[in-house]
Amino acid sequence: MQNLLLDAARRYVQAHAGRDGVAATPIAGLQLICATRPSALLHAINKPMVALVVQGSKRVAMGPHTYEFGAGQSLLITADVPTVSQITRASLQEPYISCVVELDLALIESLVAEIGASPFAAGEALRVAPTEEEVAGTMLRLLRLLDRPASLPVLLAQSLRELHFWLLSGRHGGAIRSLGAADSYSRRVARAVALVRRDFAKSLRVEQLAAVAGMSLSSFHEHFRTVTSLTPLQFQKQLRLIEARRLMLADGTAISSAAQAVGYESVPQFTREYGRLFGQPPARDMKATRARLQSAA
Repeated sequence: MQNLLLDAARRYVQAHAGRDGVAATPIAGLQLICATRPSALLHAINKPMVALVVQGSKRVAMGPHTYEFGAGQSLLITADVPTVSQITRASLQEPYISCVVELDLALIESLVAEIGASPFAAGEALRVAPTEEEVAGTMLRLLRLLDRPASLPVLLAQSLRELHFWLLSGRHGGAIRSLGAADSYSRRVARAVALVRRDFAKSLRVEQLAAVAGMSLSSFHEHFRTVTSLTPLQFQKQLRLIEARRLMLADGTAISSAAQAVGYESVPQFTREYGRLFGQPPARDMKATRARLQSAA
């Protein structure tokens, strides 16, 4: 199964991967990642997702915890959490390739209601484990649908439903199940996170976020940090800085314009906070990153 999945993924990235190594698909929430050399550190605030690595290896850190995983293993993220990742094994002959699917919370909630009551456990937001055969098989079928676009309207919904079912039925089903409990703390915090993601460039009051989550202010602070590992302010700040970096790198936006676009009124403050997160100020970071991209081209 692993070899069949690798062949299908390799064909797709060869035909569709952009310069950044991302191969988008017409399936919402599904993309393939390809890299032909080890990468620099990448900062992100991930949405709940599962990544199946089919070739190469990667390292992901969240707080004090570091996870190493490679071909035949999957990374599961069950909350919106900040990560620092790095592709550690990749080459022209054997590129790093992974299939990444955002978890559909509405679909999980529907399946949980249908499957019936069963324990759920929040636990760690990041988990690494061998990819289960049923999950790999369903992913292979999803990739094969991409070769037959006419099949998507007919078969896509049931294939995504099957994928989420096997994830719920697997060794980490308890952690995923918590996302399908409508009144769980994870889902309440997720409602506030969705607002922060949508309006990250605006000034947001914590009281407003707590109301969206349906919690008292003290309870919201506690559970937001438990779920995301950040305070609401830290979460918003990282989103702003990550988006500013994307604007400067992908669109060539000037530093001052990027700072303003993500909600900063002070460029010096933006520069200081950017340096603390990414390890160097924006001008130096852009120069180094573009040089790496040019050498890889």
